[in-house]
Amino acid sequence: MAFGLIVIGDEILSGKRQDKHFAKVVELLAARGQKLAWVRYLGDEQARLVEHLRQTRAGEDIVFSCGGIGATPDDHTRQAAAEAWGVALALDLQARDLIAQHMQEIGQPLTPERLRMGELPAGAALIPNPYNRIPGFSLGRHHFVPGFPVMAWPMIEWVLDSQYRHLFGAGREAELGLLVSGLNEGTLTPLFDALEREFQGVRIWSLPRIDPAQRFHYEIDLGVRGPADRLEAAFARLRAGVLALGGELSDQA
Repeated sequence: MAFGLIVIGDEILSGKRQDKHFAKVVELLAARGQKLAWVRYLGDEQARLVEHLRQTRAGEDIVFSCGGIGATPDDHTRQAAAEAWGVALALDLQARDLIAQHMQEIGQPLTPERLRMGELPAGAALIPNPYNRIPGFSLGRHHFVPGFPVMAWPMIEWVLDSQYRHLFGAGREAELGLLVSGLNEGTLTPLFDALEREFQGVRIWSLPRIDPAQRFHYEIDLGVRGPADRLEAAFARLRAGVLALGGELSDQA
């Protein structure tokens, strides 16, 4: 079981707005000893949304979906979720009451168009929205929230803390890194392969730095991540291997 993120909206794919959910969800998960396994960016095309939701529903991942659950003509996430789950879309009575409360609070009429936001897939559970009461919804391990960060982020936190607290810290990984100068990735790859064979469950990460002004000056941020009980030994082996190859190194925070 892993965590995935779907960010929905034509405005993201067109570049009119920049996605902020990815970085925040990574942060929220990391604070709970978890990490994001994947992210998908999708437009507001219902057929494509249905296709991807069917794919993710078939797996075992916990999925957060941000965007497209409003009532305007370009919002299709509620409809796509209902189709992907093979259920009807109908007005949820609790959602109706919450929307009515919000409209009363802001002095606006409760119209059929506004009630569309309460039309949810049958069997959905509500996700409370502390900003304006208008809820998101859950279908199994899939959790649908608005695209607005001020609403989405506390709603995601509520889901994590109310439904997945038992996972907090489970499988927590540690990470140790260093900066290597004077070696390129091709030279280091045999060392990386040997380390992953020697220390099962430990993974190497490698991020070269490229300076256009110094085309053949090599610097690489690299390190190891994995189970804490194996990490110190793997890191010591990495340092020794880099030095043996003639690299220069400095520890990274």
